[in-house]
Amino acid sequence: MYSNNIISKLAPCGLSCEKCFAFKHGKIIYLSKELIKNLGNFDGYAKRFVRLVGNPVFKKYPEFKEVLHYFASNSCRGCRAEDCQLNKECRVKFCYIEKKVDLCFECDDFPCSNTGFDDNLLARWKAINTRMSKVGVEQYYLEVKDKHRYE
Repeated sequence: MYSNNIISKLAPCGLSCEKCFAFKHGKIIYLSKELIKNLGNFDGYAKRFVRLVGNPVFKKYPEFKEVLHYFASNSCRGCRAEDCQLNKECRVKFCYIEKKVDLCFECDDFPCSNTGFDDNLLARWKAINTRMSKVGVEQYYLEVKDKHRYE
């Protein structure tokens, strides 16, 4: 039906796991770890830069560092591994197994109200699955593979 390579990169809802901040093997976690490594012991410098650079933004470095370490520590393996750690309310990650479909648009009940998504994610979910049903999964993946997830 579809390439296993493409299906492994898409959650059953159609979102790209590899682009999610929580995905263990994603670019965000990799780049977060790289930034932590490259910043080294920046804490002391951040305090000094408030005065030396004259920009109070450096006072926020501890909060930035906390978020950066959170990004770097995620270990989600994705919905298909039954290990989604992003949306605790998501019901799609279980529904696709029960309904025996790879993606939501394949289900006879699509679009349904059994997702557990907030309004923003619900709208994206409908748009993604509608697009995949029109152009095909492979074409959809080619359209979005180089786009950022959080646009």
